[in-house]
Amino acid sequence: MREQFRQQMQELTDTLILQAQAASKAMNGAAASLKNANLALAERVIDADHSIDMLERSIDDMGISLLARQAPVAGDLRTVVSALRLSATLERMGDLARHVAYVARGRFPNTVVQGDVQGLFEQMADKAAEVGKLVAALVETADLTIADQIIRGDDVLDELHAKTFDIALDDSRDLSRQEVVDIILLGRYLERFGDHGVSVAHRMRFLVTGMEADAE
Repeated sequence: MREQFRQQMQELTDTLILQAQAASKAMNGAAASLKNANLALAERVIDADHSIDMLERSIDDMGISLLARQAPVAGDLRTVVSALRLSATLERMGDLARHVAYVARGRFPNTVVQGDVQGLFEQMADKAAEVGKLVAALVETADLTIADQIIRGDDVLDELHAKTFDIALDDSRDLSRQEVVDIILLGRYLERFGDHGVSVAHRMRFLVTGMEADAE
């Protein structure tokens, strides 16, 4: 019975790692589609979100089964509860990557915006993709130095996000309504992706140390 429990716990962990890798891949693809007006890539990101949702449901089923049938305690209980919460966060990260891809697809064959504004969003997209990669590495390795890198990356995203509001409110740019909407939405999607990365960092710190972060 104990060996079966260990196998189920390992399967839970392995599935969570797969979900984190899928969310990272989704944002990497969404960032590339945004930068290059790549329609095929945007559509792949949108289609792949279903797989991330399925992984979340699988983790939910495994976690609930472990709680009900095995009654884990101490570190094992922390692992199961953390996996359920992490999975929900990773699913939202996948959704945000899909939203970015939707915007990129909607403006094909053009990029969403032009000039220096496009450059700003390329910076944000690259940083979000970097956060996604770090999140996948953190979930796989539980290396808390990676958690610190995620938090620093989110600080950069927050700074870039603030600039999107300056652009959207700058009357001298003569932006169309659609461009203003796209700027606000994209900024929000990318900034929130970073926020969820920070949430993963805090939850992984709790999983490893048993200590809650002061704030998420």
